[in-house]
Parts: sequence; C-alpha cells; structure tokens
Amino acid sequence: MGEQKRRSLRLPLNTNILASLISIGVGLIVGLILIYVLNAKAAGGAFISLITTGFRSSDKFAKVLYQAAPLIMTGLSVGFAFKTGLFNIGATGQYTIGSALALIGAIQFQLPWYVCLLLAMIGGAFWGIFPGLFKALFNVNEVITSIMFNWIGMFSVNLIINNMPMMLAKYWGGAQMDRTANLMQANPNALIPRMGLDVLMKSNYMNISIFIAIVFALVAWVLLSKTTFGYELKACGYNRNASVYAGINAKRNIVLSMVISGAFAGVGGGLYYLAGNGQYTLVKALLTAGFNGIPVALLATSSPIGTIFSAFFVSYIQVGGDAMQPDFVREIIDIIISVIIYLAAFALLTRELLARGKQHREDAALDAAEAAEEAAAEAVAEAVVEVKEEVK
Repeated sequence: MGEQKRRSLRLPLNTNILASLISIGVGLIVGLILIYVLNAKAAGGAFISLITTGFRSSDKFAKVLYQAAPLIMTGLSVGFAFKTGLFNIGATGQYTIGSALALIGAIQFQLPWYVCLLLAMIGGAFWGIFPGLFKALFNVNEVITSIMFNWIGMFSVNLIINNMPMMLAKYWGGAQMDRTANLMQANPNALIPRMGLDVLMKSNYMNISIFIAIVFALVAWVLLSKTTFGYELKACGYNRNASVYAGINAKRNIVLSMVISGAFAGVGGGLYYLAGNGQYTLVKALLTAGFNGIPVALLATSSPIGTIFSAFFVSYIQVGGDAMQPDFVREIIDIIISVIIYLAAFALLTRELLARGKQHREDAALDAAEAAEEAAAEAVAEAVVEVKEEVK
C-alpha cells in the first residue's frame, strides 16, 4: 500500500517530464520537415548544427549558459505568477525597468555589481506592483495592465537614459548615441564576476550569472513548496473565493505574487546587461527576453526546477539556430519553439482530462467500497440480532 501511494505521488512529475520530452521531440521533427521543404540540400547539415552546436565547443556552451541565465529568471517570473493563478505577460516591462536601474547604478553612479543587481530586483518588483494592485483592488485583468506597463516602461527608460549623457556610449568615446556605454570601459567593477570561468571555458560570455539564476530558482521552489506563504499563494491561484473563506488575504497575496514575479524578471535584466556583452539600445520596441520567459515557463509546467532545464533547452536551440545561418533564417527557431509550446499546452490539457477521468474512477470505486462495507455491516448486525433471539 505504501509503495502504491509513493508511486502515485511520483506519477505527475514523471508524466510532466515525459510530456515535455515528447513535445520537444515532435517539435524538432516538425522543424526538420520545415527546413527540408525550404532547402532540401542544406537541411541535413543545418539540423545537425541545430542539435550539436551548443556542445560543439566550450565557447558555444558558454554562450548557452550566458543566454540561459536571464531566461531562467524570466521563466521564473512567468511561472511563479502561473502558480498563483496570474498571467504575468508584463515580464518584459519588469525586465526593462530592472535592466535600466542596473545600468544607471553601474554607469551613472559607479556602483559595484551586487548593488546594481539589487537595484534591478527592486526595479522589477516595483514595476510588478501596479498590475497586482489593479487586479487586487479593482479586479482589472492583469494581462491588460501588464501590456500597458510594458510600453510605459520601455518609453520611460528610453526617455530617462536619453537625458542622462553619462549613460550613453558617446560620452565614453564611442560613436553611437543610441545605446548605453560599454561597461568594461565605463565601470569594470559593475561587471558580474567571472572567477576564472571565462578562462576555463575560453569565452567572454562566461560568468557566475547561471549560478545566481539557479539559486533564485531553488529559492522559488522552496518558497512555493515548503512554506506556508507559498501554500497561501497557490491556494489563491487554485480558488480565490475558497482561499478567502479559509481566512487567506487574497488581495495581499495577489500583489505580493506580482511583486515577486517582477523581482525575478528585473534580476534577469540585470544578469544580462551586467555581464558586459550587451548594451541597452534606445529603440521603440519591447525587449523579447521577457516574452521568451513564457515558453520557458510553459515547457517547465511552471515548475521552478523545471525552469532551469527548459531555459537551458531554449537557449541551446537558439545558439544552434544561429549556426544554421545563412542557409536558413533565425525565425525557423521561433517556429520550432512555437510548435513545442503548442504541443506542451496540448499535453497539459490531455493530462488534465486523464487526471479527471482517473479521479472519477477512483471516486466511483471508493463509493462502491463504502456501499459494500455498509452492506456487510448491516448483514453482521442482522446476524447478531438473530443470534440474540435464538439465545433467548
């Protein structure tokens, strides 16, 4: 009996992993078919590059880890909100605000990297408050407010940075007026430490960002799975009215959930730009990193631990997609990821239907067992009465 119970507890995790692996496999097959239709001669070599480039050299693997770190954080941002019944499509705005505060701290105020990363966390958390407040106090759908604040955040950051001459590359001798300064030149102390990993991996992409992101994922897992606060957050996500009836402050938890989600996204922006390999560009377009957290969270079924592996996979095929050029455009990778996510979502629906069917069968079996026990109890009672009458 104990072994059967343990097996039933392991089943959902095993099912989630299997469904995700099947989704990945089918998505890659669809991608192979697509590139074969587009260019049959180059399809074989391009597909091999897609699935092997990430491990082909230490430099490529370092780039996979470099890109995976912010993906883990934006995946955590979206997944954490999913766990609590919210859809944080505003991760890109929170990512942008976090990036801006990290860069302002690094360039304008010459702060060390850990203070800049803290500023990124605070910025993302602050930007997550507003959708949470509108949802909790006025029941405004968080998707609407999040999208609005994505654009507000982007234009606000562009306006602020454009009016801070010290932030721009031209102030430090660069030729560009449309992007922030190179951190290596402006403030080397703001760069996330590499601790010899760049020498080991033979790549300037490598630093400790991936380890910081993994620590945050573990913290999110402990928070959701091992604390009363996490239980309350998930209870609000499952059934807000029932949680209120049980005495849980649903409004407070909605706001805190969005604040924590925003903090994760903000840290993702800090990890990316404080690595020193990218410069914030003043363009009228939203950063895609926040949106990339959505497929990461979906593929991981919102599990903080699963987010580590799904972010690694998405980063891996993105690096592989770069190696497919110039024979194929990079958008092929977006199509493959989209197919994988659609299949993952379908797998979630299938698992839900199967779980309901299994629960219905278990309930029916339990009812039948209870009915049998009642019938047996009645038969025993009647037998006892008959024996007593015979004794008299």
